[in-house]
Amino acid sequence: MEHGEQTIRVAVAGATGYTGAELIRYLSRHPKAQIVAASSESMAGQELEQVFPGRGEKLRGLRLVSLEELLCVAADAVFLCLPHGQSAEVGARLAGEGKKVIDLSADFRLPDPALYRQWYGIDHPCPEWLGAACYGLSEFYRDQIRRAQIVANPGCYPTAALLALVPLVRARLIEANTVVIDAKSGLSGAGKTPKPHLHFAEANENVAPYSPGRMHRHVPEIDWYLTLAAGRKVQVIFVPHLIPMDRGILETIYVHLTSGTKPEDVLHCWRAAYAQEPFVRVLEHGLPATKRVAWTNVCELGLAWSEGGVAVLVSAIDNLGKGASGQAVQNLNILFGLEEGLGLV
Repeated sequence: MEHGEQTIRVAVAGATGYTGAELIRYLSRHPKAQIVAASSESMAGQELEQVFPGRGEKLRGLRLVSLEELLCVAADAVFLCLPHGQSAEVGARLAGEGKKVIDLSADFRLPDPALYRQWYGIDHPCPEWLGAACYGLSEFYRDQIRRAQIVANPGCYPTAALLALVPLVRARLIEANTVVIDAKSGLSGAGKTPKPHLHFAEANENVAPYSPGRMHRHVPEIDWYLTLAAGRKVQVIFVPHLIPMDRGILETIYVHLTSGTKPEDVLHCWRAAYAQEPFVRVLEHGLPATKRVAWTNVCELGLAWSEGGVAVLVSAIDNLGKGASGQAVQNLNILFGLEEGLGLV
């Protein structure tokens, strides 16, 4: 969809959570986007300039509204930063009205409603829309994204994992069923809702694993899209950790190379896959680090070590940038035929 010189009218549902606030930051500097509405049930009525100070003139005169009010606003695209379950119904309603939807929840990421019920404990509210939604991993699905009505923005952990693994799986350079992902995330990845284990006294000076092995809800997402890339069933072992920093994800990924694959083949494969991609940086020297990608839409990839047919890969992103809101804006640009870096660089 080419939008030319026309301004894109955008709305953000759930604007005061971490991903919503990050979207406001990106959109407030986007040269083609006009924020026409932003919702918050707890802060409805407050001026956006007060809630998001220093974001510029684009917020002037706007107040936070309820979700129901936002649904009545004329918009070309709506970002959904809503809880799982709620997002699906809202997204289906908006898509049915002809609006483009970019959903940052998990509601449209898994095409199989049975898998959704297994992992989220409820029946999918709008299973008829699952086949119409497009997975929003920008670098691999941009052709489908251009034609989509609903874009399912990937999860933060899957984004870092899939950007590292999909090219290697497609090229059959690694044994897809022996992948172990050790992932570490800043505390903003756990969301803004207060939880006891996120209190400063609990989280500071502490690193803690949670939902290890195959327990985390991002596991089926990683499995599903690696299976598509591999052409055969893939199941990963995934161990996430929360670490005492605000933002960022670093994943150390252990893989077995296929027979005859050399370490340099991994780097060559990444370089070929991402040669024209502005937001994936393949490191020839040194290793990825969260500080270098903080506040950006960039993913860094590096080969840490390889010996005896085993390799250690490292992937780093900002969980709120490439792992959520940055990638959502990249998908907005793709949807409307714009240069992908608008508002992001």
